[in-house]
Amino acid sequence: MMDRLPVPSGMRGYRPQWLRSDVTAGLAVAAVAIPSAIAYPAIAGLPAEVGLYASIVPLVGYALFGPSHKLMIGPDAATMTVLAAALANLPLGNPADRIAAAAALALLVGVMCIVAGRLGLGVVASFLSRPILIGFISGISISILIGQIGRLTGVRIEADGLIEPLVELLRKAELIHWPSVLFGGAMFGLLVLLARLRSPIPGPLVVVVLAGLASALFDLQGHGMKVIGSLPSGMPKLALPDVSRLPLTDLLLDASAIWLVAVSSGLVAARSFGARERFEIDADRELSGLGAANVFSGLFSGFPVTVSDSRTAINISAGGRSQVAGLVAALALTSLLLFLNDALRLLPNPALGAILAFAALSLIDIQGFREIWRVSRMEFAFALISMWGAISLGVLSGVVLAIAGTLLHVLLKEMRPRDALLGRVPSRPGFYKLHRTATAAPLPGMVLFMVQGSILFFNADYVRERFESVAGEAPAGTAWLVLDASAVAQIDSTGAAMLRQLRAELAERGITLALAELHKEPRDILRLAGLFDGPDATPTFEDLEDAARALSERKP
Repeated sequence: MMDRLPVPSGMRGYRPQWLRSDVTAGLAVAAVAIPSAIAYPAIAGLPAEVGLYASIVPLVGYALFGPSHKLMIGPDAATMTVLAAALANLPLGNPADRIAAAAALALLVGVMCIVAGRLGLGVVASFLSRPILIGFISGISISILIGQIGRLTGVRIEADGLIEPLVELLRKAELIHWPSVLFGGAMFGLLVLLARLRSPIPGPLVVVVLAGLASALFDLQGHGMKVIGSLPSGMPKLALPDVSRLPLTDLLLDASAIWLVAVSSGLVAARSFGARERFEIDADRELSGLGAANVFSGLFSGFPVTVSDSRTAINISAGGRSQVAGLVAALALTSLLLFLNDALRLLPNPALGAILAFAALSLIDIQGFREIWRVSRMEFAFALISMWGAISLGVLSGVVLAIAGTLLHVLLKEMRPRDALLGRVPSRPGFYKLHRTATAAPLPGMVLFMVQGSILFFNADYVRERFESVAGEAPAGTAWLVLDASAVAQIDSTGAAMLRQLRAELAERGITLALAELHKEPRDILRLAGLFDGPDATPTFEDLEDAARALSERKP
């Protein structure tokens, strides 16, 4: 039983030298988690301590049951937005009911994630191509970067997107606190320097310590620089949320909506970081890990959570090696609640903004965009769509738009599958494409025609036109037209009906349609469609050599 838990099995290969990296990464994650843990609950009208609860216990749940050594779980802006809409539609009389409803939704989302993982629904992440992943993570990185404007300037920014926050900043230029800008710039420069020097101590941790000391020694708050401020104390209590007065149907519907957003953004973020940092993502196990994190959150008065982009970025940039980093982060945040909230009270917001901005910039894959541009302009466009969607439309809408574009692109390509005429090269075995091999020549009396794609309802008419064109251009005396089906993975009932009708039309011209190298699934479909029955049954052969030999010996 213990062998099935990711932590015990993973700890068997744990190396002692990883501990230092995990501890420093966990502390850096905890330091950066504080602002979002306090700010995000306000989106849904929840008190700040609920955000801290939702930042601690899900890390433990994911560390115990989540598969990834790199991902960090926590509050997410997209998930919080849907949660806010859900809570607005429920009949909640007081703040306690609101907290209970949020916890209940977290529990339901957790159960849904676990069930989805067991059913193998993590396959939805397979629809995300590399261009979409690169575009998405670049988009969320830019969103993280834009989100630091308020922390770095001291100006409250309410607009979303890419351009609107900058426009709002220009309108409020007189409110910019230039000492904050300079301090944040200095901390960002320190991070760049430490990265180039390959500092053994992660830059984010250095910045947190130095910024805290500077704030205490020089009274930065007294000079107008915003700081984190007082934090609530106390540990969350294990309890089932009391939602006996709330409609179960509404809770289930709301949980489904939150689940959709949390899973979509979580799996996309997981795949994006996996592609960027070259570690494997098991989508079904990730669903189970997210489920455990949300169940833990719901049992400890938290709210729905998912993969945290900023915390994962910090964990990766700080060199986190295993789930121990998440446990260290949870322990650090717990210690903060119990003992150290006064010590971090003076931590300047510009320092945290610099840490997040540095992490965001490091995740924008410029080289990946260049490679995609060289390979395919169309896929480059999809990468830009994914990036734009993540910035402007939100995580879910942006990904749905990019996936729809990708599927449309694939559909358009499949509507016109490539084809080729085949022939022989003297003194050489096998068959060669006539348009690529100058010395290849067609076989006397027959046409070998390869279709490089499935024959389905949306391209059957096009494939039929290509067959008719090839038959019309065939030299006089051609008796056989052989379809090389080695690249035809699927044929549906529409494709089968097209081939049956094509067979009859070719027969009127004195040409016999034959098939070679059929795969099992297309063969079964054509058998059920009756192409191999009756006096005019379509001849089939195991390979082209067999077809060429057999057909050359037969008379039409």
